[in-house]
Amino acid sequence: MPGLATRERMSLMYSHREADRVPVTDSPWGSTIERWHAEGMPHNVDFIEYFDLDRIVSVGADNSPRYPVEVLEETDDYKVATTKWGATLKNWKHSGGVPEFLDFTIVDPASWAEAKKRMTPDRNRIAWDRLEAHYEDWRAKGCWISGGFWFGFDVTHSWTVGTERLLVALAMQPEWAVDMFNTFLDLDIALFDMIFDEGYELDEITWPDDMGYKLNQFFSLDMYRELLKPVHRRACEWAHERGIRTRLHSCGDIRPFVPELVEIGVDMLNPLEVKAGMDPIALKREYGDRLAFHGGLNAVLYTEPEKMWEEMRRVIPVMKQNGGYVAGSDHSVPQSVSLEEFREFTRLAKELGSYA
Repeated sequence: MPGLATRERMSLMYSHREADRVPVTDSPWGSTIERWHAEGMPHNVDFIEYFDLDRIVSVGADNSPRYPVEVLEETDDYKVATTKWGATLKNWKHSGGVPEFLDFTIVDPASWAEAKKRMTPDRNRIAWDRLEAHYEDWRAKGCWISGGFWFGFDVTHSWTVGTERLLVALAMQPEWAVDMFNTFLDLDIALFDMIFDEGYELDEITWPDDMGYKLNQFFSLDMYRELLKPVHRRACEWAHERGIRTRLHSCGDIRPFVPELVEIGVDMLNPLEVKAGMDPIALKREYGDRLAFHGGLNAVLYTEPEKMWEEMRRVIPVMKQNGGYVAGSDHSVPQSVSLEEFREFTRLAKELGSYA
């Protein structure tokens, strides 16, 4: 008997109800995809289709200052280029992980004021051709459609001004930091209002806002409450007014912030980074009636697959109770994971996540 479509399955998880099984999804690095191609995955098949993962489609909009994108240096191993956010970064071509950020255009309130002038909403910031070509098919196939917002601490420090600069600003120039947070969100909202006005309905919004690292946070709870929480709250209110869900991706140890996230209406939390100090089972037991979870399977254990399978057998049966869980690693799938190992990961996740 065929199972539920992803949209039905995700809707039940968000409602804290059981489905046929928990959804299963993950994010491999580009170098991981290269490895899987070398090991036999066809080049003309998307990995989601190949492994029969749940169909979660992302819809984005360009809320950048639209600085020129230019390749400054390129070799067989890496590329150095500028971005729409004015950052200069180095990306390695055949290994995974985050890029190395080398320089920034926005470095103070004055340069931010110039960038902000460039951040006006207009229709050509949205990929209408993609929506027109695929939306009806996504709905017919029961895909879950996720709107990718882009705002908050993480994307401001990493893509916009630099980590040290933003951390100093939070303490010394908080009005500048808050203006950046709100400006990015304002443009997100204006653009996604256009998408809704054209009749394209989303199922959720999600945004990346890494607020922690190993066993600590980038800023205090008081600073979160004063400077960032009101911006997060606005995003949740916008989504809930439209009857859709909210999923926050926040790496690191963010345990002190979890009650705040529940209070403002975050519906699902990802990735529950175990190596940083997050305990998915403890979170489920304390907040599982109010918050759904995505992830929590320690990616460090991929290097010893039998330990990963053991961890999955420990974690998934608890996390799936009464719904509210999407199975996945606590970050992404590194290139150390073979095609057959990931095949077993998805098979076991579906088996353990079954409600039959």
